[in-house]
Amino acid sequence: MTIDASTSKSRSALVTGASSGIGQAIVRALCADGWIVYAVARRAERLHALAEETGAVPLAADVSVQSDIDELLAGLQEGPGVDTLVNCAGGARGTDYLAEAKDADWEFMFQANVMGTMRLTRALLPQLRATQGTILNVTSTAALASYEGGSGYNAAKSAQRALTQALRLEEVEHGIRVIEVLPGLVQTEEFALRRLGDASAAAKVYAGVDEPLLAEDVAEVIRYAVSLPHHVNLDEIVIRPQAQAANHKLVRKH
Repeated sequence: MTIDASTSKSRSALVTGASSGIGQAIVRALCADGWIVYAVARRAERLHALAEETGAVPLAADVSVQSDIDELLAGLQEGPGVDTLVNCAGGARGTDYLAEAKDADWEFMFQANVMGTMRLTRALLPQLRATQGTILNVTSTAALASYEGGSGYNAAKSAQRALTQALRLEEVEHGIRVIEVLPGLVQTEEFALRRLGDASAAAKVYAGVDEPLLAEDVAEVIRYAVSLPHHVNLDEIVIRPQAQAANHKLVRKH
C-alpha cells in the first residue's frame, strides 16, 4: 500500500507486535484517531487482516533480525515517513527458577524485548531526529519488582527499561520525546499461553481477578500519551488493574 504524502497531514506511527494483544489494539486505536499506522509483526496473514479492518499499512518483519529491519526500512520509503515509534514487540517464555533456566528461553526474551527494541530504534533514529518525533517503549511492571520464576523476564524487561531511560537522556537534545509504559496484569489471548504453553495454566493467571486490564485499556493510554503536544512528556506510565496494588498484591475473588 502506497500513501501519497502530499495529501496527508496525519501523524504517522510504526507499531511493532501488531499481530495480537496490546500491539494490535494500539494499531486500532491510532487508526481510529486518524493516524497513518505501519503495523509490524512476523505473522503476515494477521497483519493483512488487521490492515483490511483498520487501514493500517502491513509490514511483515521480525524486528530482532537485522535483515528484516533493512527490508522494513525500504518499505517505509514508499510512504510519508514516521514521527512516532511504538516498540511493543516482546514476550515471556517459561517460569523456571534460575537453577533450571533454559538458554533458549532467555535468548528469546532478550532478542524479542531488548535487541529488537534496540535494532529498530537505532535504525529509525535519523528519521525520528529529523521529525523531532516520539519513541514509546512498552516494558512491564516486571522491570520494577522481581518475582520467583520470573528471572529471565525480569532481566529482559529491566534491560529494556534501562535502555529506555538512557535513550531519553541521549536524545533529548535532538528533540525526541521518549515515553515508557509499564503494564501490570493484562489479559490477552496469547501472552500467558505462549509463556506457559498450556491453555489451562494460562487461564489460571487471570482466574478470579475482577476486571483485569485488557489490551484496549493499555492502547488507550498509549494513544493519549503519544497524542499530547510534543512538549508534554509522560516519562513513565505504570498501568495496572485496580485489583493489583503491586506485582505481589493481586486480589482474586473465589
